[in-house]
Amino acid sequence: MFSCRRLGGGLVQAGGSLRLSCATSGFTFDSYAIGWFRQAPGKEPEGVACIGSSDEGTTYYADPVKGRFTISSDKDKNTVYLQMNSLKPEDTANYYCAAESLGNDAILCLGYGMDYRGKGTQVTVSS
Repeated sequence: MFSCRRLGGGLVQAGGSLRLSCATSGFTFDSYAIGWFRQAPGKEPEGVACIGSSDEGTTYYADPVKGRFTISSDKDKNTVYLQMNSLKPEDTANYYCAAESLGNDAILCLGYGMDYRGKGTQVTVSS
């Protein structure tokens, strides 16, 4: 199960920042790759940022967000975060978190495997 939250308002101006959190339960957090996806109206889902299992210890970022977004996790809270800085209007989308049981960040973010996903939260960036 996933519980996604925005830490801050869902509407932000371009150049602003927003932090998302996703509390998880029902699976072994340390063993899974956890990540953030987004889907804008009329577009395919996109893996934005993913973090591998504790054994993998790697992260994957989609090119459009590199240098602006940071994924992190708190294993004690089974929670994954997405810090989004320098937001752009093209970042507007529904953001949701997902998990993959092989524990590989790239497999998850590139869409080759997904075992669980949450419903998401809307992020709107105005110009």
